[in-house]
Amino acid sequence: MDDLLYVIPANSSKEDVLKQVKAHPEIKFVSLVGVDMAGNDTDEKIPVRIFLKDIDEFYAGTAVQTDGSSVVLPGIATLNNAKVDMPVDPSVNWFVDYNMEYYDEETEKPVGTLRIPSFLIHEGKRVDSRAVLADTLSYVKKNLLQLFKENPKMSGLESVNGSDVTDIQFTSATELEFWVKTPLEDAAIEEMSASQVLQEQYWERLHGVVRTAMETCLLELDKYGFKVEMGHKEVGGLKAQIDESGHMTHVCEQLEIDWRFADALQAADNEIFVRSVVKETFRSVGLEVSFKAKPMIGLAGNGEHTHIGMAAVTKDGKMHNLFTADDPKKDFMSAVGYGAIMGMLKNYETINPFVSATNDSLNRLKPGFEAPICVVTSLGHKPDQPSRNRTILAGLIRDLSNPYATRFELRACNPYTNTYLVLAAIYSACLDGIKAAVKHTTAELVAEISKDAGEEGFYLEKDRAYRSENNVFEDYTDEERNRLFGAPPATVWENMQNFENYPEKKSVITAGGALDDQIISAFRDGALLRWKTELISRIIPENRDIVRAAKEIHSDFVTDQDSYNWNKISGIRSYLAKDSIDEKSLFTLLTNALNEGDYATASGLQVEMYDKVEELKALYDAYSKNMI
Repeated sequence: MDDLLYVIPANSSKEDVLKQVKAHPEIKFVSLVGVDMAGNDTDEKIPVRIFLKDIDEFYAGTAVQTDGSSVVLPGIATLNNAKVDMPVDPSVNWFVDYNMEYYDEETEKPVGTLRIPSFLIHEGKRVDSRAVLADTLSYVKKNLLQLFKENPKMSGLESVNGSDVTDIQFTSATELEFWVKTPLEDAAIEEMSASQVLQEQYWERLHGVVRTAMETCLLELDKYGFKVEMGHKEVGGLKAQIDESGHMTHVCEQLEIDWRFADALQAADNEIFVRSVVKETFRSVGLEVSFKAKPMIGLAGNGEHTHIGMAAVTKDGKMHNLFTADDPKKDFMSAVGYGAIMGMLKNYETINPFVSATNDSLNRLKPGFEAPICVVTSLGHKPDQPSRNRTILAGLIRDLSNPYATRFELRACNPYTNTYLVLAAIYSACLDGIKAAVKHTTAELVAEISKDAGEEGFYLEKDRAYRSENNVFEDYTDEERNRLFGAPPATVWENMQNFENYPEKKSVITAGGALDDQIISAFRDGALLRWKTELISRIIPENRDIVRAAKEIHSDFVTDQDSYNWNKISGIRSYLAKDSIDEKSLFTLLTNALNEGDYATASGLQVEMYDKVEELKALYDAYSKNMI
């Protein structure tokens, strides 16, 4: 197995590609990987002989076409205009995906599929998530090079002569959290919640098949060159049980895998492939994997903290982290770093829709689960003492002994966030902030980002605060958080409305031309269709089952407390799920509003439904526990 081909490196020539594929006859298929607006990646099985014969057509985009109306490209590829071409992207790594359950008889090796990242072209225009990020980075790079030319010395970065900067590099990395469980077994939510509060799981030793699968994942990912840094248990989970035959049952654990940063486009590609490897590896030992942001209400959700960095390359070939100050014990960051984080925070209302585009993602962003709920940053208490505040949205990460480590960590993303579009929006917003910051000193910039709400600033909004070194969950009331940092969206509809409510911020992320109105409309329409469909077909039926399960418990010993609780429970059940001739239940009102396209009303009803269902669950729990 050591002689398998795992990666065809970025920028390989056609000749090298042909040579490597021909040398590995176990590679039977190729698959072109295009990514739509929802972050879904395409996968198809094309016999490798066709690729070898028509390689020029694959590069030109004429060899493979797809039905664009069958992927999430609403308003772009329609039923009567669905043709989408798929040219390959040679600028990134191509991975070989091996089927460990199917061996080629001739080579006695697993059958491989060469996964080739590609673009989606409709009517001559690239319309996919990968292209949006690639084209946005080109725009931001061009503008940053011009800024350095016009401002050769920037505060906190005087060691870099702007006129010597020849290239800008954008780096990113994501951390993947996921739950694994034994199929078809219900999770003991209350017991796991207690385990989470008692901190019994975080970085605990792995056991049995979970350990085997994790170790297999880490070793397999390193074969692809991901340079895995760590795999460990996360905060959620429960100790498994052993059955009569010695097998582990009732597995339900939360895990995390981290790997090395890469170029921003490559980092987003890596994430998709890592998810596939993780899912297949755990499935091979009989475990289900969930990357959902909030697979179980009441327990820790799955985050995917996204790291953002920038570097400049000078004429002498040296690399310079643009966020790191010349004197890191004096300044938290350079002017470029301050500008980048301010741009991200100021324009976050139009970044957030890409970050949290599903019901699931917003369910995760609740106080008490170390998931960010406010648009606020933390820099640390002192420049010479780096710290980490886990309650804020985007934090500064520093290492005084390693100037290359300085970066920002966006904590709101989840494993199904479309990383391509998020990074495109973030780097566009960073550019906006950097343009405002380059004329100021680091002292002026730290004062700007640290200003109080109500204090006038030269870039940030007057009525908002943007920095806190406090515990955002515990040191502020809900009212204080909303006043200082802005009220977070409660539903997908509210989040998507930010594109309409903040036109000046939308213009910032669309300035590069790649993330344009057509792309944003396609993303928004796809997100709202999924929001509506999931509510009608999944969430309301699931909540109806909760209502039906809350049945009266008959007992010979009923107290006045039991009667009081049941009367309240009965009233909530009827309000949620029982129609009459004159009045419709909340479930019916919500369904009708969604079907009629009255999304503003539906959004409010969704919030009310969540509150009522949680109230019902708490009441019924107290009611049932009082029965003996």
